[in-house]
Amino acid sequence: MIRYLCFSFLICVFFIASVVYAVTFVEVAEESGIHFKHTDGESGKRLFNEQYGSGGGFFDYDNDGYLDIYLINACPQREKSDISLPTNILYHNNGNGSFTDVTRVAGVGDTRYGVGATTGDYDNDGDIDLYLTNFGSNALYRNNGDGTFTDVAASAQVADTGWGTSCAFADFDNDGFLELYVSNYAKYTLDADKPCYRHDIAVYCGPSSYPPQPDLFYHNNGDGTFTNLTQQSGLLSVPAAHGLGVAIGDSDNDGDADIYVANDQDFNFLFENRGDGTFKEAGLLSGVSCSDMGKAEAGMGVAFADYDNDGKLDLTVSNFQNETNTLYHNEGDNFFIDTTIPAGVAEHTHRYLGWGIGFFDYDNDGYKDIFVANGHTMDNIAEVDRSTTTPQQNLLFRNLGNGKFEDVTAQMGEGFVLRKTSRAAAFGDYDNDGDIDILVTNWNQTVDLLRNDGGNRNNWIQVQAIGTKSNRSGIGARIKVVFRTVGGGELTQYAEVKSSGSYLAFSDLRVHFGLKDAESIDLLEIRWSSGIVDTATNLSVNQGFIAVEGKEIVSE
Repeated sequence: MIRYLCFSFLICVFFIASVVYAVTFVEVAEESGIHFKHTDGESGKRLFNEQYGSGGGFFDYDNDGYLDIYLINACPQREKSDISLPTNILYHNNGNGSFTDVTRVAGVGDTRYGVGATTGDYDNDGDIDLYLTNFGSNALYRNNGDGTFTDVAASAQVADTGWGTSCAFADFDNDGFLELYVSNYAKYTLDADKPCYRHDIAVYCGPSSYPPQPDLFYHNNGDGTFTNLTQQSGLLSVPAAHGLGVAIGDSDNDGDADIYVANDQDFNFLFENRGDGTFKEAGLLSGVSCSDMGKAEAGMGVAFADYDNDGKLDLTVSNFQNETNTLYHNEGDNFFIDTTIPAGVAEHTHRYLGWGIGFFDYDNDGYKDIFVANGHTMDNIAEVDRSTTTPQQNLLFRNLGNGKFEDVTAQMGEGFVLRKTSRAAAFGDYDNDGDIDILVTNWNQTVDLLRNDGGNRNNWIQVQAIGTKSNRSGIGARIKVVFRTVGGGELTQYAEVKSSGSYLAFSDLRVHFGLKDAESIDLLEIRWSSGIVDTATNLSVNQGFIAVEGKEIVSE
């Protein structure tokens, strides 16, 4: 009898584990028609700007309901070549799991030294535009609505010629037009490049080798142009830092968007929006500027999300190897606490060098999980530090719903067996099957498209927000979902529409909610940046909804 009970217990444990880890990720880039390989120019001289990689992401540029993919490339920097230059690539989603390269037709094949990007409908004409940061002049591709784009950066007055990294569109003054924040890295030119050594071995220089370049804040004038208000906004009230990651969200729940910047070996910034066109830097007082030991870390990527469903945006930051990534819990009243160690994140990230990072509910259980892309900055790190490698494994942490996270990387299938030198990470349901997929860029390597298989075993909804009085993209709208699980209690989730987060990347503007086994939605509430509130009740699950500001929320 005892032997039978033990056997039954083991069967139950195996069954429960199988249910928990029923989700796997499969790498499908090549078979989907995505034949992209990043290059940093490969000078062989370890030029300072080569090591940071390039980004990309998901957006539906043609409004057909399927997420397309844009990938950013760099180019040779020293010697001019007669061969064709590498270009950025736009892949059109064919709606059947495959993609087609439409770069030439669309006119978005930028050949400059590409870095990062963001998306949003800055001119409120109903289609999503694309802003690119470069080492050199930036680009603003206005979507013409016919499958083509026009670079209007110069006429729009946003063609900065420095070294831009992550960037984001957001409506900081709630006037219905998207402003633009651009994080900059260093005052560096190729002519000023200098050699760096570690143990007499040539390596890439660190950020302290070159002075930081101030970030930029552009106000949208509403006529297709922007005005640089960096000075007037108060963003220069603190010394410049080496900015890499940007996340935008209403961190203090006061109705306007705040800015968090992850800086490389400088204190991170939290710019609180005062609501009068100015910002106050509050990172130190809010507890999010440095490690719990008071040390400035090498911040790379960053993301806002409410991981514990308490209605307040929490924060995670990816850092350098031996620093651990950081998880900050929002306590309210403009204060965060560092929960990295008690949440179980520290011990599993200490030996990795993190870049792209994001919260997303990969298994649709109603709690947001964490993905981080990893890879070293030194292509020859094994020569100076045998404890690590240049290519590294990416990580996935499952939210257990009690404030703790579990490293489930080993259970996630072949997509997480890969070891590359990863950089950017973007998130979106490209195949519209109800679970979130991941796009990962890799330094001097091919891109990875990780298809989520099995996340849709739990229920879900997606919400596309379309502003009328608010900005057309709905960026900044806060969405609340209330539902009951079968045999369980009531669960409430919150999320904001955003174009920011991760590192050099942009993700699906649709908002995705995992619902576990809920059979209906009790309440869907949208608080627009204009102040308008729209609600709907008793909605069916496993479908997308279109929410036009001020109108009835309807299924797609």
